[in-house]
Amino acid sequence: MSVSEGKVLRRSRRNRIVAGVCGGLSEFFGIGAFWFRLLFFILLLPGGLPGIVPYLILVLIIPKA
Repeated sequence: MSVSEGKVLRRSRRNRIVAGVCGGLSEFFGIGAFWFRLLFFILLLPGGLPGIVPYLILVLIIPKA
């Protein structure tokens, strides 16, 4: 299954902890939300900004489901 088979990137309403970004990415790419959450957590470790800034940008860019 390719990414372009009618899937639309939206923030998840069901699989969310903060804003649904990781849940929406997991539904779109077919990867577990755990891996996206782990990625953002790892990006938070060197001082916060490398993880918070991309997450906030995605919150603004990705529409709600």
